[in-house]
Amino acid sequence: MLLIPLLLACVPKKDYDALAATLVAEQTAHAATRGALAERETSLAEAEADLAALRTKEAARRADLEAAKKASADAQAAWDSEKAGLLGDRTKLKASIAEMEGALKEAAARRAEAEKRVAEFRDLLGRFKKLIDAGQLRVQIIDGRMVVVLATDILFASGKAELSDAGKASLGEVGAVLASLGDRKFQVEGHTDNVPIATDRFPSNWELASARAIVVVRTLVGAGVAADHVSAASYADTQPVGDNATPDGKKSNRRIEIVVVPDLSTLPGFDELQKVGG
Repeated sequence: MLLIPLLLACVPKKDYDALAATLVAEQTAHAATRGALAERETSLAEAEADLAALRTKEAARRADLEAAKKASADAQAAWDSEKAGLLGDRTKLKASIAEMEGALKEAAARRAEAEKRVAEFRDLLGRFKKLIDAGQLRVQIIDGRMVVVLATDILFASGKAELSDAGKASLGEVGAVLASLGDRKFQVEGHTDNVPIATDRFPSNWELASARAIVVVRTLVGAGVAADHVSAASYADTQPVGDNATPDGKKSNRRIEIVVVPDLSTLPGFDELQKVGG
């Protein structure tokens, strides 16, 4: 360090002043540079602070945007769910309305069919009024079927299958009425009491009831009923309507029933039944 003052002491004053001035200038420039550097560092720090603030704001903005997108997606999902529910309810409502309309239509058809059957029954009563008033037969609804009931005591002798003269006359009138009913079909059913029979011709009540039903069928055909519109059946003593322990009960059980066969094609649901049956 002692060399510098010694060297400066050897320098001429003029050069010394120049060197001193240069040194001062360099020191001033250095100080200015340091000041500028400090300002730049300050500006850089401020810029970095501003950038950090911007990044924070950007992060907040992105978070808000993501939150908004999620809220929008949630709202859309909720709307889609509500819309699906509404569409489902609408579909169910349409189905319910269609079902109700179908039920009302079927109910109307059943009511119309019931009214038709009531009208037919009243018409049948009117046609048989003379024979009903004479006590020769009854017209009843049995198991949902219109049935003309004739006591066999008027038609046949006990244990026999040959018609009496009165029976022939009664069946002739019955046949004329049935023939006037158009395309209606009939089943003649023979019934007996529970007194057993065991002859060569009639081994049991089944054969007796069957023979009587067939005789009635032939008589009705002779009175004008179409042969392909009438059939015969035997029930023997299996379907009593009275008490076989009493004379009156036995008498009521000995009977011929002429059933007006229902026309199923007029009933609601007949088309569906046909499809099921192939």
